[in-house]
Amino acid sequence: MGFTAAWAISVHEDTVIAELAPRLLPVIEAERTDPVARRRWDLWRRGPLPDYRTWYTAFGADRDSREAEALRSFQLLTAIGERITGLCDGGADGFQAEGDVWKRQPDPSVMFFSSRRRTFPVGSLFHAIGPERAVQLPGWCGNFLLTSREVRESLPHVERALTFGRGERAAVDAQDWLDYRPDEESVIDGPLRVWHRAARARHGLCGLALYLD
Repeated sequence: MGFTAAWAISVHEDTVIAELAPRLLPVIEAERTDPVARRRWDLWRRGPLPDYRTWYTAFGADRDSREAEALRSFQLLTAIGERITGLCDGGADGFQAEGDVWKRQPDPSVMFFSSRRRTFPVGSLFHAIGPERAVQLPGWCGNFLLTSREVRESLPHVERALTFGRGERAAVDAQDWLDYRPDEESVIDGPLRVWHRAARARHGLCGLALYLD
């Protein structure tokens, strides 16, 4: 069965961040502290995956191998969390990301948005940059809610995670498996652009990785 996964980083005034905090922060924290998720994170940090083009050849030959298990663990780590899905699917109180989050931006054109069929944008980013850079990003696997002050405080960490020398950038791009249109931002470039814009404007940020269908 197919699905469409998205990762969005939207820009908000602190009053909106404060309204969203009671709803979003407990869910993100529950995802971050889930024992199974923490084990998957630790497994990936101890053994980053090789070139993604080898995954379904070398790993697929033995589905019970340690390498195959590491791949499955990483895929589950960077998939859309069940708690985020439950929050944003328009459940009992009708909360939805588009109306309750994304439409509440002072300038929607600043927003970063990436969606793909049957693959996860955050997973592509994390594999491309590796765990030592990914750990610099706030929140959990693409989900975060930051006040304007927290945006400014976290900016140096995000810059360390997403700034590369020429040789480094070529290696990172080679491991980002998403195909981009000529006018589309990559998951490597978009987040840092939004962070800079939000920091200059003294706005907060909301990151959500979720299913669109």
